[in-house]
Amino acid sequence: MEMKEIKLITSLHTKTKRNYIDRMMNEKSKCMTISKKYNFDYWDGDRKYGYGGYKYIPGRWEGVAKKIIRIFRLNNKSKVLDVGCGKGFLLYEIKKILPDIKVIGLDISKYGIKNSKKEIKKYLKFYDITKKLKFRKKYFDLVISLNTLHNLKINFLFKSIKEIQRVGKKHYICVESYRNNKELFNLQCWALTCESFLSPEEWQYFASKNNYQGDFEFIYFTND
Repeated sequence: MEMKEIKLITSLHTKTKRNYIDRMMNEKSKCMTISKKYNFDYWDGDRKYGYGGYKYIPGRWEGVAKKIIRIFRLNNKSKVLDVGCGKGFLLYEIKKILPDIKVIGLDISKYGIKNSKKEIKKYLKFYDITKKLKFRKKYFDLVISLNTLHNLKINFLFKSIKEIQRVGKKHYICVESYRNNKELFNLQCWALTCESFLSPEEWQYFASKNNYQGDFEFIYFTND
């Protein structure tokens, strides 16, 4: 099945300036080991380990939330699952607009959940997304996953994509990818937690093998 590609966070991604070579040369293998623990260093420590301070910025995720609500026709009776929610900033913005919407966020980072905004924290759960999701078929009106699935090894992708498809009526997945050798090089230099370096065509292959019928967004690491 041909995937529909939509752009929700590409504009946020391209606002950040990156020096790919500097990251590759800055003890990257050691930094990768630290980053993959998804603790303080990854979220709020030195930039060489991850975000370099992943703080809530008013308005940053508001536009994305509005697009999601509009595109997927969400309302106060909807149910949304965020697979790999991090600190839950996007769910927080969605709930600000639709106060009665039901949201659940899952993440493997206890630190991220602990340091989320207090208004959204009770909706976030520690969970290993390589495991079967504990929800019935099509329980959620929308399942989203931003910048998470590429952090799984290939052998876990099949199960995770299949589970996302199973528990949702609509779906949106955003992953890191590449269209040419330059973007692949940049991705390999920059990525600290990525385990599956796949082109859009390869992501489409995994989607088709798991009957994924949702939307995708691909994040590219360009020199622009």
